[in-house]
Amino acid sequence: MEQDDPAEALTELRERRLGALELLQAAAGSGLAAYAVWALLLQPGFRRVPLRLQVPYVGASARQVEHVLSLLRGRPGKTVDLGSGDGRIVLAAHRCGLRPAVGYELNPWLVALARLHAWRAGCAGSVCYHRKDLWKVSLRDCRNVSAFLAPSVLPLLEDKLRAELPAGARVVSGRFPLPTWQPVAVAGEGLDRVWAYDVPGGGAGEVVSSQIPVQDAPRPSSASVLGAPVSQAS
Repeated sequence: MEQDDPAEALTELRERRLGALELLQAAAGSGLAAYAVWALLLQPGFRRVPLRLQVPYVGASARQVEHVLSLLRGRPGKTVDLGSGDGRIVLAAHRCGLRPAVGYELNPWLVALARLHAWRAGCAGSVCYHRKDLWKVSLRDCRNVSAFLAPSVLPLLEDKLRAELPAGARVVSGRFPLPTWQPVAVAGEGLDRVWAYDVPGGGAGEVVSSQIPVQDAPRPSSASVLGAPVSQAS
């Protein structure tokens, strides 16, 4: 019996087209791999959070980070990133002089990654990343807040900001604007656009909806909204 030539067998394998069953198996394998990443890396942070408050992690782009800093640079006081993800905004804020810079993230894997990035940058003792639910964190001592969240939770974020932030604090929202607040500045275009909002006088707990009216501020185009990734972590 003649033995098959290995080179010929390899050529035949490369030239053979995948059948329907093989394609289905490949798709199933890819799906299982994606689920494994979700289950091990992303899901742990969501298990204790109500479904309506959950937002998937999508890291901020370099341009988004740049726009956030352009709207916060030079401001005094504590800077926090709500849903800080891998910590890139917090680390960049510290580097540009926004100190102290603190990140709040519920997912333990992302908190660990953020701390690793800070250690590699030589800033491990200078920035703080806390594994906490952003909805349970007090913002009463914060002067600068950044958040890259989904449109579905922004009305709830408005309520929290209105109840807790002191007068003069600034909020920067990425990818999507706050639904009823009037922005004082906008930076970037499309998915890289960020909006800045200043809390008026009166301090935490003041009902400011009448002072921050429903606005006709620039919003993403319909194509941008439909195609935009959403994020709880930046």
